[in-house]
Amino acid sequence: MAFVLDASDQELKTVSRQLREMLNEQPVVVKNAAHLHGLAAGLKHGEVIIEGCSGDYLGVLNDGATITVKGDAGKYLADNMTRGKVLVEGEADYGAGQYCYGGTVVIKGSAGDFTATMNKGATIIVGGDVGCEAGTYMLAGELIIVGNAGANLGNYLIRGSIYVGGEWASLGHNTRLEPLSEEDVQRLKSYFAEYGIQADPRRFRKLIPLSTKPFYK
Repeated sequence: MAFVLDASDQELKTVSRQLREMLNEQPVVVKNAAHLHGLAAGLKHGEVIIEGCSGDYLGVLNDGATITVKGDAGKYLADNMTRGKVLVEGEADYGAGQYCYGGTVVIKGSAGDFTATMNKGATIIVGGDVGCEAGTYMLAGELIIVGNAGANLGNYLIRGSIYVGGEWASLGHNTRLEPLSEEDVQRLKSYFAEYGIQADPRRFRKLIPLSTKPFYK
């Protein structure tokens, strides 16, 4: 059983207050929330289910909640997340998973440009394609792309790993291919099984930094 919160014609402040009150007891289903930007910000616990599409900045500063979107997500999904999960059954717009310190972001469809920019420790999985500059300035964590990637993939990659099942338009500065280890294969297999993604982990390629200090000669 879950609480149902209808966000139609309501402001973010009102919906956020109601959401926090309801989360103390059981999961909350939020309907008609596409007009709200910054919903479910900074939650430390609980389960939120967005029926339909969400607005921008959903789950910003998430610190432990599980947030599921039954449709598409807007820009800057899970920005600055530290813990928890954000799961999107559809697609995500520009800047998904930026500046995340931890947690998991799973986008079943495609994601826009600058996905996982400055990822600092999260696991970010995209079941479709990503746009340009995915993984730019990554500092840690993993970016897993089941489909294709746009230009400058992993641009100025500093730390962390990028796994790609398809092709890329071009690689950014400071990337190199690394052979998949059996540990990589098993980890990808585990992720795909957990999140219901149909993909063969052995067909992926792995990108890691060419240098840990790309801005110094």
